[in-house]
Amino acid sequence: MEDIKILVVDDESRMRKLVCDYLVKRGYIVVEAADGEEAFDKFVSTKDIALIIMDVMMPKMDGYEASAEIRKLSKVPIIMLTAKSDEKDELKGFEIGIDEYITKPFSPKILVARVEAVLRRSNVGGGQEMIEAGGIKLDVSAHKVTIDDKDIELSFKEFELLNYFMVNQGVALSREKILNNVWNYDYFGDARTIDTHVKKLRAKLGDKGDYIKTIWGMGYKFEV
Repeated sequence: MEDIKILVVDDESRMRKLVCDYLVKRGYIVVEAADGEEAFDKFVSTKDIALIIMDVMMPKMDGYEASAEIRKLSKVPIIMLTAKSDEKDELKGFEIGIDEYITKPFSPKILVARVEAVLRRSNVGGGQEMIEAGGIKLDVSAHKVTIDDKDIELSFKEFELLNYFMVNQGVALSREKILNNVWNYDYFGDARTIDTHVKKLRAKLGDKGDYIKTIWGMGYKFEV
């Protein structure tokens, strides 16, 4: 495995140790932070962190604040750890650009599986893979999107969602299928997670957002 650095942020040292031990066993390099302020400082000073695992409730600066500050600088994938599974909190996180939510208590093995899934999606193979449709160009290897040759800023999850839609042009996709492929695990939460991301993606695509058709009672279809 390459030297992949993961920033683990939690004010509980026992929780940090649990997560770190499992990640180190899988060959990852782990950087630790005990609060949001330290997390931001470590991220800025380290530069090459590939993924962040961020707790919500912390002193000095909570997980949402720290994530929002990091999002101003980077699209690095962020997995949020939360003690409560509240829809409003999740929607708040997705607005900031959180990529995954894991509710405590959780299985460390599941956490590692999620980490590996996110890293696979954020480091897509070596080739110059380009997907084009209706004026949208998606460069998979560079994680870059342009519309009529103008750069568009998408979050990590929005990029993956658009990628999945464009690869499956003309195919009716259920919410369950989208969750299992884009989120890469069986999601037991509310389907509005997808609807929230689709709404934001459509807005960022402007007129091209009309390519994402709603199939009532089922899901979506990307069609130019």
